[in-house]
Amino acid sequence: MLDTLLKHTVKEISPKNALGKKNAVFLDARKLEEYNVSHIAKAIRVGYSDFTISKLPAIKKNTALIVYCSVGYRSEKISEKLLAAGYTNVQNLYGGIFEWVNQGYAVQDSTGLTPNVHAFNKDWGKWLQAGTKKYN
Repeated sequence: MLDTLLKHTVKEISPKNALGKKNAVFLDARKLEEYNVSHIAKAIRVGYSDFTISKLPAIKKNTALIVYCSVGYRSEKISEKLLAAGYTNVQNLYGGIFEWVNQGYAVQDSTGLTPNVHAFNKDWGKWLQAGTKKYN
């Protein structure tokens, strides 16, 4: 599914390799309600439809950035914008937060670790095989 959905215009990183990048900054390209259900620890929500470079916190252009969404489509588009703005070390989390959770890595909400993951909708939710699916 991802091979047809993504254009592969941005370097991709697997969840396992992303977890090993100790100084990387994770950027979440999902809606606020998705982020509030769960996100990768310390991820900064940058959104998708409301994303602008000017809203980013002060991040050096050479900082390792790992951008993710549910499966990788929205994060690929945000990654393209970051690269166009001069960020030089941007990677798209292949498979997004769904693949992160499917591979057994933890997510959290505002209170700590949670099994919950916003599954976007019933069609997209079928790609989430682990965790507890939540919908609006």
